[in-house]
Amino acid sequence: MKALYIHAHYDDYEFTAAGTFALWRRRLGPGFQSRVIVCTDGEAGHHQLSRAETGQRRLAEQQASARLGGYDFALLRLPNGQVPREGCLGAGRELLAALWQAIREFAPDYLFCPPLPADPLPGVHVDHLEVAEAVRRVAYLINVPHAFTPEFPAAAGPATPCPVPVIVAVYDGYMYGANAPDLAVDIEAAFEDVVQMSWCHQSQIREWLPWVGRHQMSAPASVAEWRQTLRARFDRKNRELALATPRAVEVFTITGWGAIPTADQLRRDFPNLLADGCRWGALAERLRRWGAE
Repeated sequence: MKALYIHAHYDDYEFTAAGTFALWRRRLGPGFQSRVIVCTDGEAGHHQLSRAETGQRRLAEQQASARLGGYDFALLRLPNGQVPREGCLGAGRELLAALWQAIREFAPDYLFCPPLPADPLPGVHVDHLEVAEAVRRVAYLINVPHAFTPEFPAAAGPATPCPVPVIVAVYDGYMYGANAPDLAVDIEAAFEDVVQMSWCHQSQIREWLPWVGRHQMSAPASVAEWRQTLRARFDRKNRELALATPRAVEVFTITGWGAIPTADQLRRDFPNLLADGCRWGALAERLRRWGAE
């Protein structure tokens, strides 16, 4: 199995899907390949460091997390070679071309990305929104081999197929009560993995997130304090989603943007599904409407 995670920022992965990927890695061993792609330079996410210092530090933090988590990490690069600027993403031609190239290069079975809110009232992070919209827009073009060869001439040549993956939306804390997931994965067995990977992002969890004041957290002084803080975040998310469990859970929504899976495929592929947290009836009906069953 090949799983690709595409999101806006350094640290988004650790807070939404790292536990599920860790469980997959344990289950499948070398048969599991994973890649995390970050779509912005990270230079805006600090209140004391310069932009250049912030970007360099956050890149090093993500690389440290990747070494711990055993996943491949890459920055998204536009056709001109630049990494998109944080806070300034737009789901236009250049971003679509970059995503097309990155997705075709890895050829995943599952692609994870931010969700698009169905309701205009909840809050959003502009970068999350633009990445989600860009993935939705480019999905059909993944198996169109010459869609963006003017931007990426090296991809020109004989047409080669690239199966379109199942595209899965992750939880988004910026949307608060507007998340409506289909699947819940019990990641308690990988909770410590998530603690250690997320602890790599010192500039965020000890400095920026407490300062910016949007995440209901104080600065943890140690990994032990961070473990407690992270546990409280999972507990708060479980209450929001009416998940009656004290265990750490990650949640996902199946989109119709890419390949349409069957419910049996999802049951077979996803690890540690939480029976009380999966909306199989509504999901199966939606998949049938989309033509999978």
